[in-house]
Amino acid sequence: MTLPGSPHLAYRGPQLFVEGRSLNGLASEFGTPLYVYSKAAMLDALAAYQRALSGRDHLVCYAVKANSNLAVLQVFAQAGCGFDIVSSGELHRVLAAGGKPEKVVFSGIGKTRAEMRHALEVGVLCFNVESESELEVLSGVATELGRVARVSLRVNPDVDAGTHPYISTGLKGNKFGIAHERAVATYRRAAGLSGLEVVGIDCHIGSQITDTTPYLDALDRVLDLVEAVEAQGVPIHHLDLGGGLGITYTDEVPPSAEVLVRQLLARIDGRGHGHRKVVFEPGRSLVGNAGVLVTEVLYLKPGEQKNFCIVDAAMNDLARPAMYEAYMGIVPCARRDMPATRLDVVGPVCESGDWLGRDRDLAVVPGDHVAVLSAGAYGMSMASNYNSRGRAAEVLVSGEQAWLVREREDASALFKGEHLIT
Repeated sequence: MTLPGSPHLAYRGPQLFVEGRSLNGLASEFGTPLYVYSKAAMLDALAAYQRALSGRDHLVCYAVKANSNLAVLQVFAQAGCGFDIVSSGELHRVLAAGGKPEKVVFSGIGKTRAEMRHALEVGVLCFNVESESELEVLSGVATELGRVARVSLRVNPDVDAGTHPYISTGLKGNKFGIAHERAVATYRRAAGLSGLEVVGIDCHIGSQITDTTPYLDALDRVLDLVEAVEAQGVPIHHLDLGGGLGITYTDEVPPSAEVLVRQLLARIDGRGHGHRKVVFEPGRSLVGNAGVLVTEVLYLKPGEQKNFCIVDAAMNDLARPAMYEAYMGIVPCARRDMPATRLDVVGPVCESGDWLGRDRDLAVVPGDHVAVLSAGAYGMSMASNYNSRGRAAEVLVSGEQAWLVREREDASALFKGEHLIT
């Protein structure tokens, strides 16, 4: 039986497997909580973008914030990807994993001067600039270094992506991007700054988007701006259409990456812009359904109003349910022939908001393992040490081979760098 989301996660008899390895076996070998990623699932997701873009001048830049593990970055670097980064730390990770700086776009609204210098020194492809004041600072930093910063302005198209308000980024009330009505004037200003070279335009409207309509609406507004900007004598060489494509967590039916990209390319061609390079910045859609979080059932606690399944993973390991009230599937790593009980799956952290799933029908006993599905994106990358809990280990699976790609944090790691007063 294959579970929704990835064909590389399936039951073989009673046991749940990721590719050629059982999750129970991995839990026994590496302990829990444990993030497990499928290399084949990541490459399958990337292939959908690559098929649609075949024959076009393009660059797929994996959004590092979705999952920044070095081995995950290495997989995408070896597959020819570029990278979308939002910090100097992410740039260090990309370079350590074998990524090429000339395939890196630097996004984010709060780049520091130090981060700008680092990116200029290694030679990133371009900066996605998000404010007029950032233009001035970046030009100054580039001039001091004797460099020219290639820039793409991120414009805010005021398009509702129809997603959770915390991950919507393309509305007037959001902090991201340059207002649509200020874009032409801002491009003229950028073209007049000696430390900058205008190379593109960028747009990103949100995350976990399950409909093509917002993308097409935003694209039309972007193409309107391209035509207006070039009429002012400022050439635009590439279109960066961002990322944000959703995945299936429960009953969502997002378009495939291939369908979405082909629709966008058809609109671009139809409006006479087919000669331009296109850039995409997918994150969740490449890694989300490639990962699971494996956790051990510690206790079953019946109650008058709720029955609880207490596990050893918590909100510090997986913040999405607590932060967004996000639904994530939870299934046993080995199915039992016994009646299921309706349970809230909760962790050990001292917060009532520490839950991974509510009202789940599970047939489990203490000592069993369960898998939280679709946990490859914004799982480990958002993990913390709250309650002085060490962060989980991470494993990458390819076929029957499994690599420990991040060691579990021990107690000494929790206060490394801290000092007692004397």
